Amino acid sequence: MTIQWFPGHMTRARREIQEKLKLIDIAIELLDARVPLSSRNPMVDEILKGKPRLILLNKADLADARTTEKWRAYFADMGIPSLAIDASTGNRVGEIPVKVRELLHDKIARQIAKGMTPRPVRGLIVGIPNVGKSTLINRLAGRNIAATGDRPGVTKGQQWIKVGTEMELLDTPGILWPKFEDQLVGFKLAMTGAIREQVLNVEDVAYFAIKELAVHYWDELAERFGLTEPPRDPEDNNELVRVMEDIGRKRGCLVSGGRVDLEKASGIILRELRAGNLGRITLESP
Repeated sequence: MTIQWFPGHMTRARREIQEKLKLIDIAIELLDARVPLSSRNPMVDEILKGKPRLILLNKADLADARTTEKWRAYFADMGIPSLAIDASTGNRVGEIPVKVRELLHDKIARQIAKGMTPRPVRGLIVGIPNVGKSTLINRLAGRNIAATGDRPGVTKGQQWIKVGTEMELLDTPGILWPKFEDQLVGFKLAMTGAIREQVLNVEDVAYFAIKELAVHYWDELAERFGLTEPPRDPEDNNELVRVMEDIGRKRGCLVSGGRVDLEKASGIILRELRAGNLGRITLESP
């Protein structure tokens, strides 16, 4: 299965972001801590054109903490500071304005030296769909301003939002790239919910999830679903089907004749993975 998704509003969003860059002091790039590389839009470096940047590894409460620290070191080596946060719970969100002003210290100092009263810092939040941009903005603003949802593509336009008296944020629609050069990226984004389920085969994504979990997090998968026998070969489709059917039987996904409803079982696997019910899981290492 080939996963592609590039709605028309994303093309428009890219153009609008480029038009707003002259108003921006700093770009805040929001990534999914479970898939930091796959959730990085490769167009962002080109779009932002050297603007100061802060990376936020969101949903860190769902990710493997040790691997998250490795990713922070990875981005630090690239010269990009980062914070591991969780916008849903508010974990470490309060550190963001402090870090932003720290990164813009020299610019603010120059304004003060010229006798100017520094205006509020203007930040641009960018990230792929369903990575938590609107949830983060609402946390920072202390009120529900940006539309949120547990599906990608909720934010369709841009809006300026005040964060206290010293910061303003420009919310933008999530932007995916037109083509995934590596189909593994598409599957990982589908696993974590960044792509609309209407444009993908849920069973294919669930089989991919079982394969990844069998290799890296079998104990967590087995404990959650009461499994006893891992796939002898994770690359063997028949073995993946066997595990899927085991999960389906455990969860009562049966139809006439005692057969397993694979689509229903697939939905259960993906929902539980995305909700963190299998534990703290990271699908990529630097």
